[in-house]
Amino acid sequence: MRQFTKTTDIKSSTENISRVMADVARWHEWTPSITKVTLVDSRALKLGRVVMVKQPKFPVAKWVVTSLTSNVSFTWVSANPRIVVKATHTVAPRSAGAHVTLQLKFSGWLSGLFASPTAAINMRYLTIETDGLRPRCESLR
Repeated sequence: MRQFTKTTDIKSSTENISRVMADVARWHEWTPSITKVTLVDSRALKLGRVVMVKQPKFPVAKWVVTSLTSNVSFTWVSANPRIVVKATHTVAPRSAGAHVTLQLKFSGWLSGLFASPTAAINMRYLTIETDGLRPRCESLR
């Protein structure tokens, strides 16, 4: 498998959820799947922004924000010549809050060699992230 997706419904506004997701420097406060996040040249999440992310069991990864739509989604990419990992974070309004989708897509000629053995941990981390995001955002109502 080279794509991993986790969705959840959150009883909070899309604005609150987007604000929490965009504040990547504070992710370690609500998800143990992130040890540390450093925005290289600013604290704000912007198109082209470089972000260094440390997760348990993985080396520090350099991510570059490639797409950003206010209160809707952002995508960042971590790449080297052999593998590209694209992570997309999307918020869609629902009648009682919002629907959140977190997705990882692996591509590149070594993607299968990395994505397959890390499938369980990728899904576990996505689950930990949605499980942490929900109470963090719902406390902001």
